[in-house]
Amino acid sequence: MSAVMLIAASLASNRASGSEAAEFTLDNGLQVVVVPDHRAPVVTHMVWYRVGSADEQPGKSGIAHFLEHLMFKGTAEHPAGEFSQVVAKLGGQENAFTSQDYTAYFQRVAKEHLGTVMAFEADRMTGLVLTDEVVLPERDVVLEERRMRTDNDPAAQLSEAAQAAMFVNHPYAHPIIGWEDEIQKLNREDALAFYKRFYTPNNAILVVAGDVEPDEVKKLAEETYGKVQPRAQTAERVRPQEPPPRAARRLTLADPRVGQPNLSRAYLVPSYRNDKQESVALDVLAQVLGGGSTGRLYRTLVAEKGLAAGAGSWYQSTALDETRFAISASPRPEVTMEALEEALDAVIGDLAANGPGAEELERAKTRLVAEAIYAQDNQATLARIYGAALATGSTPADVSGWPDMVKTVTADEVRDVARRYLLPARSVTTELLPAKPNPTAAKPAAASPGTAGEPAPAAADPAADPANGSGAPEKRS
Repeated sequence: MSAVMLIAASLASNRASGSEAAEFTLDNGLQVVVVPDHRAPVVTHMVWYRVGSADEQPGKSGIAHFLEHLMFKGTAEHPAGEFSQVVAKLGGQENAFTSQDYTAYFQRVAKEHLGTVMAFEADRMTGLVLTDEVVLPERDVVLEERRMRTDNDPAAQLSEAAQAAMFVNHPYAHPIIGWEDEIQKLNREDALAFYKRFYTPNNAILVVAGDVEPDEVKKLAEETYGKVQPRAQTAERVRPQEPPPRAARRLTLADPRVGQPNLSRAYLVPSYRNDKQESVALDVLAQVLGGGSTGRLYRTLVAEKGLAAGAGSWYQSTALDETRFAISASPRPEVTMEALEEALDAVIGDLAANGPGAEELERAKTRLVAEAIYAQDNQATLARIYGAALATGSTPADVSGWPDMVKTVTADEVRDVARRYLLPARSVTTELLPAKPNPTAAKPAAASPGTAGEPAPAAADPAADPANGSGAPEKRS
């Protein structure tokens, strides 16, 4: 689901309750968004930096995620662990995550403690202290994280390979966590250089959602973040872009650990920032195809033809550059991949030729709005969807106009984006298959302390948020 869509629903809900999100900018360039939510006396405080894995220097993949780890290692004012200990004593929660386009840190505390977490977060915006004694062990932690989440998981391995196959020129090709050989070379100097270049108030967004008013947040922000001086110039992020794709790509991975085969296909498509009207039509298309049991993929492949055990679609609209639209299905035991793919192609072909029916279109749009309203019921979600959208180039005017754009999407527009973008030349198709163990292969060595002794569980839903390359934020210590 689009972060922009979620924000729009949140704005609508806030207007209904008599409070609207407010935005202002401090003198040092820090952008601030306040989302009043007076249902409980708590606040969610988030700092977003406009830098992610796609902004890394070639050969330094994983540095954005690595620095996220290191941000918990203490400053000149507060030793390692103090910030986390204070949040815990206050009965709060904290976390952090990295994506391709941004890095974010957040705390959830009682409203009276907002100033405390602001002071801590402002301090580590400029006061991080790193030594080799801190950096090198944490690099080993990141390497182990990669082994657990990717190297020991066939689905994650295939997903990583598919991403690299999709983006032949754009830095979205490399994984958020980084390539192993490049992670091994990251050092203290790399981390500090990245920190000094990107962790500056004029490259950050502060989002506060909760039982607060804009005026009180502005006062606290000026007293804490306002004292941090900019230390680097910022500019529009310009990255190498994808050339027009010319050939379909296909990847297959067979592994004895695979229990359920899967067929997936991703297409290169515009993000909301690239083309707002087409992006909204793609959101509706994703819902028409993959909207649960009422989606066309499920109805056709699972319910009517009995070819698949499950099927769905997703679209990652919240991205700075061109992004992915994907479909997937898992065959029933007696069904071949060839038969499943033929049926999948038929569904796509029919939609591209004829578009959705009137009832199908209205159901998809209604469901989009309903899911958005349900999602904004969580205060932390409110803060997260605002930050993700603003960190990827959306503006308040963009998000406030989103509901009206959804209402105007026509069947022809949905058909047209399917015709334009769901083409073989724009696609990467992957097959995840079970394989019989090789009896002559060497048995794996017993796990030693600090290594993974068992394969990681199956990969998360591919539609999950890409934070950390895993779909979930991580807790640092």
